[in-house]
Amino acid sequence: MNENGGERLRVATYNVRRCVGLDGRRSETRIADVIAALEVDVIGLQELDLNRRRSAGVDQAKLIAEKLGWERIFHPAMRIADEQYGDAILSRWPLRLRQARELPSVTTRVCPEIRAAIWAEIDFPGGTIQIINTHLGLGRRERIMQAQLLAGPEWLGKISPDDPVMLLGDFNSLPGSSVHRMLSQKLCDARTFLTPAPRLRTFPTRLPVLAVDHIFVNDHLQVENVAVVHNEQTRVASDHFPVIADLRQSRKRGA
Repeated sequence: MNENGGERLRVATYNVRRCVGLDGRRSETRIADVIAALEVDVIGLQELDLNRRRSAGVDQAKLIAEKLGWERIFHPAMRIADEQYGDAILSRWPLRLRQARELPSVTTRVCPEIRAAIWAEIDFPGGTIQIINTHLGLGRRERIMQAQLLAGPEWLGKISPDDPVMLLGDFNSLPGSSVHRMLSQKLCDARTFLTPAPRLRTFPTRLPVLAVDHIFVNDHLQVENVAVVHNEQTRVASDHFPVIADLRQSRKRGA
């Protein structure tokens, strides 16, 4: 720690597409290798399978976490008989689940996915940090409902204003959209701390044109850098690129 702030923390969000790369190969090990190369402390993952036949019945979050030697919390957004599909938070520091719930979803035959969010508490060396990981829907109306819930008293409103907070994930929403503006009233998009603010286009990896994966923080976390990680490995491992942010935990008031 120094005079200007607290401990440094690197975070990321990554839609891993059930660990199936653009080469058609499913590999939890490859995703773990990508995460290790990011040198992050905590990461929110979206689109993971557990006990699904299409993924050989494996627990993808568990396999990735074990490869890294990290802790994990997985929450299924969807359950089909004994098969599950959802999101996870992985951390090199101890994790505690605070809340995990489905979000209001408008399912169709074209997109039958139910969406969810996970809220965990991280015992970071610089202090406790709250993190919410989510994956919002494809329809504009459902994304607005989901963002309203996350911004309201059941989620962000439950967190003490004295706590450092991160909200990250695949929001299927561009900067400047209704959803992005709504969440930006509660937290700050990490990219806006840089001048000029980077576009951070993450999807699709073949030709990234859409910035839909975001990291939001409150004023207890200072953003030192934020970037999309483009390299030979990340171009193939999923159809989204990971976003990383280097943060510094602000000194506590009165310290």
